[in-house]
Amino acid sequence: MKPSQLNENEYSPYFKSYITLVETTNLFEALTTSLEELVATVENLPEEKLLYKYAEGKWSIKELIQHLIDTERILSYRALRFSRSDTTDLHGFDEDWYVKNSNGNERDISDLLEELTLLRRSTILLFNSFSNEMLTMSGSTDESSMSVRALGFIVAGHQMHHLKIIRSRYL
Repeated sequence: MKPSQLNENEYSPYFKSYITLVETTNLFEALTTSLEELVATVENLPEEKLLYKYAEGKWSIKELIQHLIDTERILSYRALRFSRSDTTDLHGFDEDWYVKNSNGNERDISDLLEELTLLRRSTILLFNSFSNEMLTMSGSTDESSMSVRALGFIVAGHQMHHLKIIRSRYL
């Protein structure tokens, strides 16, 4: 399903900007190509670029990649819960708090990219395991309804959003 064909009631308006960044009709293509583009963009950057922050209170590229890892894990967990008919209202998370407590800047870039790559493979396998019925199931996060398939497009679009920021503000 093309992201633009998702019903707007399948996701919170907060995530619309991420979903609209995904241009392909194939979720698995979006998940794969977005990762390839990110890795190709950052894997050979010098350490000073990876630790650079373009403004006070902003994250470094390493911290941003750790943020992508944390967020993908959380969104995949939500998709799993919703696909299993779990109706518990899940809480959001404070992304700044997570980054602050992540040690992202102390990690080697190759380790961060390997973790993100393995996590993405796991995410693809998870979404591939969902039946069509499961993909249309939904659950609630902070009292906002979200479908399983929308979560998959949000993972890809969220990464594309941050890749645009890397290219425009860090490089």
